[in-house]
Amino acid sequence: MSCYEIEALRLGLMNVLGTEDDHARQHAEQELEGHMTGPIEALAGAETLAGIERHLDAALVDLEEEIAATPEDDPEYDYLRGRLVAVRDAERAVSRITMQGEDVLAGLGEAHDVLHEAFPVDE
Repeated sequence: MSCYEIEALRLGLMNVLGTEDDHARQHAEQELEGHMTGPIEALAGAETLAGIERHLDAALVDLEEEIAATPEDDPEYDYLRGRLVAVRDAERAVSRITMQGEDVLAGLGEAHDVLHEAFPVDE
């Protein structure tokens, strides 16, 4: 069993961060072999945090539907529920990364404004 959403998220984050760890990329791609369709494929190929958030949300919807269609006495049911918890946690982590990035941008804008106030530029 594999956690397709997490592996696809790892690939998407490697794209966004410019990570060039070939071993990690190959491992994730092997885990996803045969499952690179729909939101999983889109998530693995995401190139922005906004894209990651959008595709991860779609993958969560698919996972929730899979859980809803799985009988509670199915041996895979508990694993699917655990996978859902892990993916929701990952979703919160991505949200924090996005919020932190936006905070950095806002701080840089404020620093820029302060510099111009302290050292006005003659136009």
